[in-house]
Amino acid sequence: MSINRVREFMRERGMEDRVLEFDVSSATVELAAQAVGCEPARIAKTMSFLTGDGPVLVVTAGDMKIDNPKFKAQFHTKAKMIPPEQVEELIGHGAGGVCPFAVTDGTSVYLDESLKRFDTVYPAAGSANSAVRLSPEELVSLSGSRGWVDVCKSAVIKL
Repeated sequence: MSINRVREFMRERGMEDRVLEFDVSSATVELAAQAVGCEPARIAKTMSFLTGDGPVLVVTAGDMKIDNPKFKAQFHTKAKMIPPEQVEELIGHGAGGVCPFAVTDGTSVYLDESLKRFDTVYPAAGSANSAVRLSPEELVSLSGSRGWVDVCKSAVIKL
């Protein structure tokens, strides 16, 4: 189970207490915000894409969505999300619980600039009912991010 891999990953770094597990779903930004008790923008959603260089994860603030022209300029390909039934095989976490660490080798991780405005964000922890409390700096370190990118635009979040 993917959340166990995340727990072990966090335990090895002395941060297991940051993993939050809920009795309710946190599979969407809205559900995760309710479960955590924060504004939706602080949910660090991890989106999975296929590129010519392999799987790419882009972690964005919960109130953002991918801007296709910006994505194409950054990655030199159209934004093509990995089909939900292939996400776990390619990334190591199932759809609804994808997080940017403890992922399959060969997966590249990028963080969108939209996360920098927060002191604390909450990515998923490998299951559809979990999250991890982190600062953006900790997210950079834990994810092995290849860098900050600007590939998003504001989205309207309905609660």
